[in-house]
Amino acid sequence: MTIAHLRTYTINKGQMDSWLNLFKEKLVPLMAEHGIKVESAWVNEENSQFIWIRSYGDDVKNIETKEAAFYGSEWWVANVGHVRSHLAHREIKQIHSI
Repeated sequence: MTIAHLRTYTINKGQMDSWLNLFKEKLVPLMAEHGIKVESAWVNEENSQFIWIRSYGDDVKNIETKEAAFYGSEWWVANVGHVRSHLAHREIKQIHSI
């Protein structure tokens, strides 16, 4: 079983390209560094939505540990405002494989 988050972000108008570059170039490698895997990602351009799945392994306890490392990283702390300035809304659901 894999524990994951299904995340739907509404991206601020006109910022999708900037978000996609930031996501691919900075966030994906940083998450990987901390054991968080991006399984897949999609764009719903009609609704300015970025939909993605990130996984944490097979134990729900990994979420807290891996997110603490990610959100406590030097890069994240220095750039959190810039990252979140792209987001109008976030919806996060915990899911698991069957």
